[in-house]
Amino acid sequence: MARALLQRLASRAMSTDALALARHEWAEGGRRLETERGDGRRYRQLVEQVDVVTDELRRRVGGVYTVAELARAYRDGDAWARQAVADRAPGPGWPRDLSLVLAAAFHAYQRGAVDYMP
Repeated sequence: MARALLQRLASRAMSTDALALARHEWAEGGRRLETERGDGRRYRQLVEQVDVVTDELRRRVGGVYTVAELARAYRDGDAWARQAVADRAPGPGWPRDLSLVLAAAFHAYQRGAVDYMP
């Protein structure tokens, strides 16, 4: 398994800057989600949408992945996340919250990466 992971890492190199930018956006999404805790109804809706995106991430990326692989999935995340939320957890005004939801889901999911470092 380690050899296969190293081969995947070598064949799919991502710039350090691109990875840092993605992780910054994810952290910001996590912070923005937490600022909504004061509005219980809205927060529950957002968390439900984050859960939908996380489920879709699990399906797309799997259970063994690197932060770089996750960042690559983030590149086209808007399209598939939009469809997943529209199908499974639309709420009032949900499209305007999609970037927050997407980033917060990736922020949480990165913790399961084999190379995750806070």
